[in-house]
Amino acid sequence: MGSEPTRPASSGSQPTHPGDADLAAVGALLADRARARILLALADGRALPASVLASEAGVSASTASAHLSRLLDGGLLEVLPQGRHRYYRLAGPEVGELVETMARLAPAAPVRSLREGTRAHALRTGRTCYDHLAGRLGVGLLAGMIERGWVSGGDGRHEIGTDGRDRLASPGHDVDYRLTAAGVEGLRELGVALPAQRRDGTVALRYCVDWSEQRHHVSGAVGRALAERLTELRWVAPTRGSRAVRLSDEGRDQLARRLGLEI
Repeated sequence: MGSEPTRPASSGSQPTHPGDADLAAVGALLADRARARILLALADGRALPASVLASEAGVSASTASAHLSRLLDGGLLEVLPQGRHRYYRLAGPEVGELVETMARLAPAAPVRSLREGTRAHALRTGRTCYDHLAGRLGVGLLAGMIERGWVSGGDGRHEIGTDGRDRLASPGHDVDYRLTAAGVEGLRELGVALPAQRRDGTVALRYCVDWSEQRHHVSGAVGRALAERLTELRWVAPTRGSRAVRLSDEGRDQLARRLGLEI
């Protein structure tokens, strides 16, 4: 009788193949209120120490450390060592987009105090959306640039229920906005560092669909540079402990004069 063919030795493990996206894994990270508050605190693109994030989340330092470890392991945060200190920030703009989308879908948190009501109002008036400006301030800036011929391609409005790809709290794709030659000149007069112009003198302009205003605000390289410059000029200032921003008196006057902004 012939001998049986030799079988390869088993490694004891089965081959794995990628399956569908594990939404439950991300959902589990977002399901805890303290972790959600940590993500909201970082949604403006800043890097913050654990002590500040513990205060934002309303938990002890040891509890915050455990939450931060879970968010790091889940790929939603990254850590930036600086000497003996460690700073945490969102792992990328896609995480900021996730937070904005969840903010749109989530019910409004109950307002239990005047302070909480003021804070919610401030977020809708002006805030950072990762690294650019959003809320009434963000959409007002784009509307003013469109009105003055600084931006072409669209009217700043989001049409709900159309067949386009655009959705609230997401990067836009349906409108081909351009910063015109007049817009390039106007922003450079403000000291905004702009990316290279195209051959026709325009600059490509990315945008997001604002979840609270249901209109467009400027994002991408131009949005980031504009937010940085307005902060340098102290026309826009961050609010401590929040991603809300406020206009200074000078900023309100200057933007009203230059772009017709009224907030």
